[in-house]
Amino acid sequence: MAWSFGRAPFLIAGPCVIEPGDVLPRVAETLARLGASRGIPICFKASFDKANRARLGAARGPGLDEGLRALERVRAVSGLPVLTDIHEAAQAAPTAAVADALQIPAFLCRQTDLLTAAGRTGRPVNVKKGQWLQPEAMAGALEKVRAAGGADLAVTERGTFFGYGDLVVDMRSFARLRESTGAPVVFDATHAVQQPGRGVDGASGGAREHIPALLAAAAVAGADGFFLETHPDPARALSDAATQWPLDQLDALLGRTLDLWSRARDAHD
Repeated sequence: MAWSFGRAPFLIAGPCVIEPGDVLPRVAETLARLGASRGIPICFKASFDKANRARLGAARGPGLDEGLRALERVRAVSGLPVLTDIHEAAQAAPTAAVADALQIPAFLCRQTDLLTAAGRTGRPVNVKKGQWLQPEAMAGALEKVRAAGGADLAVTERGTFFGYGDLVVDMRSFARLRESTGAPVVFDATHAVQQPGRGVDGASGGAREHIPALLAAAAVAGADGFFLETHPDPARALSDAATQWPLDQLDALLGRTLDLWSRARDAHD
């Protein structure tokens, strides 16, 4: 199934990192059912390498080759398109040969070689806004992707650092990002509630309980799509355990969010 960021509203969802066992197929099959029942496009997301971890010994994932094989299996069992992060320019072409869309992590959103390599693949590209940047600064990042041939782009808001170890989402960002970049805007609700360095032994913590309120606000404020990391048992997740949304609660959260999204647009029509 081809993927495009031009079909709002849409959902990007999946576990943070590719895990062994039945986590990926369980999540993917649930997402496929939700997409069909809710009538929205859903793209499965999981990372083959979490290169930016708080601790040296933290789980990173299976790596490029094994990770891409896992994503191929996800597509086969679920029929969903798949998206994954790339961290180095050399990863762009082999990843694009498997994945339906590429993602640029927030900390790498100004890396010119990475952005242009993603653009040259011709795949849809989602660029996450750096946690230290104002919305208008993302225009340059997307310009780099477009100059290399990328045409189907999205930009993701995932919060801005405020003080020490916390993030704040400015709801004005959705309109400002869309105006400055000309791209659909995604809200990453699970990374927005991260508390970097405030978890156990210096790992990232988080405040999962704030996800519904932030999603509701983003739906009304103008987000075109939503990004949610989800897991059957978040406490056992190999990455971002404090912020992944429980898989068995995803349908209710998604239904509420989509209802608000539709009501806000009906009010403006």
